[in-house]
Amino acid sequence: MRSRKYLATFSIAITLLSFAFYFFGKTAGSAIPRSNVLKGAKQSSGGDTNILLLGLDSRRDNNGNNLPRKLLDLMHVGSSSAIGGYNTNTMILIHIPANGKSAVAISIPRDDYVAVTGWGMQKIKEAYGLGKYSAENALLKQKVANPAREKQSRDVGRALTISTISTLLNVPIDHFAEVNLVGFYDLANALGGIQVCLNRAVNDSQYSGAIFPAGVQTITGVQALEFVRQRHGLPFGDLDRTHRQQAFITGVITKFRTQGIFGDLGKLQSLLTVAQKDVVIDSGWDVLGFLPQAKALTGGHITFHTLPIEGYALRNRQDVNIIDIPTVQKFVHDLFYPAPKVTTSPTPAQSGVAVPKPKPTHFNFAHLANGSAVQGSGIPCVN
Repeated sequence: MRSRKYLATFSIAITLLSFAFYFFGKTAGSAIPRSNVLKGAKQSSGGDTNILLLGLDSRRDNNGNNLPRKLLDLMHVGSSSAIGGYNTNTMILIHIPANGKSAVAISIPRDDYVAVTGWGMQKIKEAYGLGKYSAENALLKQKVANPAREKQSRDVGRALTISTISTLLNVPIDHFAEVNLVGFYDLANALGGIQVCLNRAVNDSQYSGAIFPAGVQTITGVQALEFVRQRHGLPFGDLDRTHRQQAFITGVITKFRTQGIFGDLGKLQSLLTVAQKDVVIDSGWDVLGFLPQAKALTGGHITFHTLPIEGYALRNRQDVNIIDIPTVQKFVHDLFYPAPKVTTSPTPAQSGVAVPKPKPTHFNFAHLANGSAVQGSGIPCVN
């Protein structure tokens, strides 16, 4: 009789938990702001999925309102009137193969000098702002008020950024998620801190406000934003900032994996609150259907790379990264769609020879400018 009670209780618990996750998925699907910019766009074939993550460097919220002055001061980011740009300082394209067992993430350095439709050669980070401001001026003449003007003009910026990246890399983009500036701050708080590691102590109080000791540490709130924004005083400048962003995402993945976030409805609700406020995703993204893939990714099955550059130059009085498009496209294609490996002789395991287990890797992003990889299954130490 007791075992039947336990079984009944367990069955009820499972049913309630399943309903809770279903409700969360449906709520997330309807509550997160959406954009139609990918409607009708070319999609990946064979079950593969390419997801573009955009980090927007704007001092305004999703409706175009200024962020609170107190918060801007706290984050060391200046005012929207003084800076207020719409640069995409974070651009990461994630490829999830059809089998869903692993993923590849490629960071696109923000200063890569590329062709932007209608604007000629520009830094890739500027595509969003160029499209956005052009559309906003037209909407102002039509006397379209906010928040509609902000939403419509941002959609033009998103569309120009997505088409620029898709053309540059010669791959389709199936989904996108855009996070505004304060999103890093809110995400770190919602998760109760993110663990990161620095090769050496840093003091960037004059610019980003980043002051951190060397070694492994947990960052929250403002510290998270300072960590991902710092570029002054780092050996590789903006490239090191790109590696910081990769390290932050790896820290988030590690947090999910080690603390079972998907089993904590309280933390899921906190994340949903962050998404409602700080995130925009494409209208075709089935959030509930993506949860199994998300759980697989947070198991650490993701590898980060940085798009290779050829060198540096001065263009229109701006420092830019020079890239070779055929090299870049081959780099991405080889990672996303690798040719099947051909084995002509038995492997050690097939021959009955014991294969030693790999030792834990200590990650270092210092030499990633040319596309070296780092696994997303631990805490990488960065500059």
